[in-house]
Amino acid sequence: MKKIFLFLCVGLLSLNGFAQKKATPKKSTTTASAFPKLDNLQVEVKNGNFQVTINEKGKASDAMIVKSADATFAPTNCKLSSFTASGVKLYLLTWTEMNTIKTGSKTEERTTIYSVIYEIASKKQVYSNYQLTNHITEIKSLGGTAATETQERLKREGFEFALNPDGSVTLKNKTQQAVYVYDKDKMEFKKK
Repeated sequence: MKKIFLFLCVGLLSLNGFAQKKATPKKSTTTASAFPKLDNLQVEVKNGNFQVTINEKGKASDAMIVKSADATFAPTNCKLSSFTASGVKLYLLTWTEMNTIKTGSKTEERTTIYSVIYEIASKKQVYSNYQLTNHITEIKSLGGTAATETQERLKREGFEFALNPDGSVTLKNKTQQAVYVYDKDKMEFKKK
């Protein structure tokens, strides 16, 4: 009985080893499928531009250029969402860009989060914001000797963006906080 039980356990373990899935290579994040689609909108990089393409009946009818894009442009965490503010349907596009600048003994790792709001009916950008975090690592010499030390600093620019459930926008940084509401007549966000 012990031999049968042992034989059964070894058989099950060997079957488990053969049933393992093989790892599949991940797709690049810069392909068109990595960019979001929502309603009749498609975010894409086309003809050297990062843009929001408006599709009608399955074909591109118009496009709003967000910014020019070169070969090194590789946005991450790209998201497109819709919301209502003051009875108007708006679209929020967010993405993150990461850059590393290395010069001699200094390295800067820059992370920039962009938030742009569009009103599609008028094909207009009604709000834009960025938040930059710059992590600086620098090797400094200590008073003419061969000794060095590594110094790290963190610099921030811009405002942290938050979309509220009522369609208003909150911007804050270390010293300030402000709330902006959408004025549908002037098609812009104004400070509350």
